[in-house]
Amino acid sequence: MIEIDRLTVAHRGTPVLHDLSLRLPAGGITALIGPNGAGKSTLLHAIAGLVRPAAGTVRLDGTDIPTAPEPVRARLLALLSQSPAALPRLSVRELVGFGRWPHHHGRPGPADHAAVAEALAAFDLQAVAEQQVDTLSGGQYQRAAVAMAYAQSTPWMLLDEPLAALDPRYARDIMDRLHALTRPGATARSVVIVLHDLAMAARYADRCVTLKNGRLHAAGPRTETLTATALSRLYDTPLEVVRIGGRDVVLPA
Repeated sequence: MIEIDRLTVAHRGTPVLHDLSLRLPAGGITALIGPNGAGKSTLLHAIAGLVRPAAGTVRLDGTDIPTAPEPVRARLLALLSQSPAALPRLSVRELVGFGRWPHHHGRPGPADHAAVAEALAAFDLQAVAEQQVDTLSGGQYQRAAVAMAYAQSTPWMLLDEPLAALDPRYARDIMDRLHALTRPGATARSVVIVLHDLAMAARYADRCVTLKNGRLHAAGPRTETLTATALSRLYDTPLEVVRIGGRDVVLPA
């Protein structure tokens, strides 16, 4: 479990997250949603230990993340930031292999090669594994980037807008794969993902954390947080949640 207590994060002296307390249970997909500038990416980076809190704590199963050595954090949390830069001289296999660096520090062994092969299979990248990354489509590249985080073999994956600029087909493909990887089982992961697409949050998230102006707006199961009333207040615009084909869909009211 990730436990966040009275977390405040400031940028150049100005708070961007305010006195935020939150519990994220292990398992499933937790979506961070909210308007632009709400503090979603900042919260994700605070969970990863990449920004120092001005106040408060972030703990993962008792480990204080902000003060933990980087090798310790790298074995607990894999972070994929927004729009990771493509490296044209790398093959897809080599890109995914970067996720193993915390384990081998430049000297990969059989376990590292096996983890890369597993990640390539999990994200259906075997057929393009030897291609250079600059030959991939946008959807393939994002899959490869998420596979890199998966190959790190951490219990938690933190993904910052991995669906940005993807068409619905590729966005759904990535979410289908993440959903499968977070179901109970020997290799189940816990995913915290920043999403702007409310349809994807409504379809795939097990729980949601909503932020507004750097403050916690709501947290809980999807059915409790993605209601018409809560979303309309969150985004300051009328929204409705309708049932179509057995699924909740968020629409302008």
